[in-house]
Amino acid sequence: MSLTLLERGLISAEYADRKPDELALVDDRTSRTFAVLHANANRLANAFLEFGLRSGDAVALISGNRVEFVETFLATQRIGLRLTPVNWHLSAGEAAYIVENCEAKALVAERRFMDPAFLTLPILDHAIVIDGDPADELEYNAVLASASDQTPQSPEYGNVMLYTSGTTGRPKGVFRKHPTIIEPQRDGTLADYREQGDAQILAGPAYHAAPLLFDFAWPLASGVPIHMLSKWDSAHVLDLIEIKQITHSHMVPIMFQRLLALPEDVRANADLSSLRRVFHGAAPCDPQVKREMIDWFGPILFEYYAGSEGGAGFNISSDEWLKKPGSVGKIPDGDACRLLDSDGHPVAAGDEGEIFHRMDPDNPFEYFKAEEKLAASTRDGFFSMGDIGRVDEEGYLFLTGRSAECIISGGVNIYPREIDEVIARHTAVADVCTIGIPSEAWGEDVCAVIQLKNGAHADANLKEAITAHAREHLAGFKVPKQIDFVDELPRLPSGKIPRATVRAPYWADQDRKI
Repeated sequence: MSLTLLERGLISAEYADRKPDELALVDDRTSRTFAVLHANANRLANAFLEFGLRSGDAVALISGNRVEFVETFLATQRIGLRLTPVNWHLSAGEAAYIVENCEAKALVAERRFMDPAFLTLPILDHAIVIDGDPADELEYNAVLASASDQTPQSPEYGNVMLYTSGTTGRPKGVFRKHPTIIEPQRDGTLADYREQGDAQILAGPAYHAAPLLFDFAWPLASGVPIHMLSKWDSAHVLDLIEIKQITHSHMVPIMFQRLLALPEDVRANADLSSLRRVFHGAAPCDPQVKREMIDWFGPILFEYYAGSEGGAGFNISSDEWLKKPGSVGKIPDGDACRLLDSDGHPVAAGDEGEIFHRMDPDNPFEYFKAEEKLAASTRDGFFSMGDIGRVDEEGYLFLTGRSAECIISGGVNIYPREIDEVIARHTAVADVCTIGIPSEAWGEDVCAVIQLKNGAHADANLKEAITAHAREHLAGFKVPKQIDFVDELPRLPSGKIPRATVRAPYWADQDRKI
């Protein structure tokens, strides 16, 4: 399919014309045919234009996995808007920061996530509420009903700007000046979709980079129906695979563990014969867990290694992985990535180094309104996500650790400084160092190592009080699952607490360091 830039922005029109009555999306509440999906995206796009939004303006989206998420995505892309999906697990204050920082002129949000704080943001002009009061003219369905379903004429294709957690400060937007065009992923591609007969599960939250690509953008561009799950339920996933003949999915290691934890008879009776591709990544997967999944699902697992900023293009099939267990894939070409020592020199095969990925020279990313953060993570056209690894003699990459302080729990990036700042405000805390500690279920759990003020009594009651204090100010997934008290935290001559030093004892007896 050869498409112009405009047609790529309107790819839903292709399927609305060729198979209008076929199913495009299903969520827990409703469904959309290709024709209805295309018409609704047109209506919302025209509503944005009536609001006065123009190419380059920003829209924020706070929604679970539901059809309105997809319609908002399509609407913004076809008229050149910049869309920022927001993690709905965040606290209202955390979400409001992103809505304001991305300079959203319009917000689309489910009623359950629509906090009054959003409406006070000076840049925000319009807030469309999903599941709001039907009498409200800015209720989502009311907005659609009042707008034209004719395809808007725009020479621009929109973009998506995701926010990623780093090691310090606030999350930052990964911005590219040019749109990333998603072509249909058919024969010969990694996804290998067949337009007829294939079906996709969207199992993880669509606001994350990986589900957004693997479970959403790729099948959407390929005319493949998507079954959207609002939450993970292992038994339901197996039933859905069998009943709907699901062929593709993206999962993270905690999903594998939950599937493997099902009763043996449930697993044995599951018909998974339709599955052809299960992509996984976002967090390290225990080799034993992966072996058990390959034994059960078959050699259909495809692992990748990347981040919101992109990556060098690492991926590895099940057959390759069984020959190179623990690897995330072979370097795609000689200059796709570099492993450097602390002085910036290349390391020898087998030696550990910080992994630097080649920037896309035609469309490099930048951190939105945070140029200084980009400078700190780049070298000569290559960028680092803080990971440490080694490459064997055959060019296969193995992740062995992380130089950055970022905690990855269940595939979600958590930056510890924000947690430190909240806990340090508790009246009993003299100092704190938040770290990631080993977790079989999540990869890492958040742990706060705390030095108390003189006179404070280290006991269970104080742990509960500090946890409650953290919960008041942080999203639930950031609240420490473990709190440890120490007499004194280590400090460098500069006065800084070396987080790696605090972290090291927790990982001393682990085969992995991430």
